[in-house]
Amino acid sequence: MEIYDMIRQHMTDNVPFAGYIGVELVELNGERGVARLSKRPEVENHIQTMHAGAMFTLGEAASGAAMGGLLGDQLLAARPVAANASIQYIKTAKTDLTAIAKAGVTQEAALAALNDDGKVVFDVTVDFLDTDENKCAEMTVAWHIKKLG
Repeated sequence: MEIYDMIRQHMTDNVPFAGYIGVELVELNGERGVARLSKRPEVENHIQTMHAGAMFTLGEAASGAAMGGLLGDQLLAARPVAANASIQYIKTAKTDLTAIAKAGVTQEAALAALNDDGKVVFDVTVDFLDTDENKCAEMTVAWHIKKLG
C-alpha cells in the first residue's frame, strides 16, 4: 500500500466524527489534500444550505490531508495538532462541497524543520467550492507537529 493510501486510511479510522457526517478524503499527496461532503438533510441548517459546522469539519479534514500528504511517512512518527483555525463564509453552500487544501510551506522545508528541530508549525489554507466551482468559504488551519520520541 502506498504511503498516501496508508495515511488516508489512518485519518479515516482515527477521526470518526468526519466520517460520521460523511466527509470523504478523495486526494492526499505531497501538494494538497481534497475532501468532499455531499449535501443532504443531515448536514443542512435551517435554510437548507450546508451547515457551518459541517463545512468546518470538511475544511479541517482537507487541511489534515494536506498536512499528512506534506509530511508523508514522517507523519507516522509524529503528533499533529490543529492549534487554531479560522473560517470565512463567503456564499451559501446549496450543493455538494469540495474542500481543496494546500500547505503554506514546501515539503522540503517542513521535513527539514521536523528533522532538525523535532517540530514544525505551518498554516494550511482551504478553499470550499460548490458543484459550479463557486467559492463558498475559505479557511486557514495552523498545524503544530511534534516528532515522537
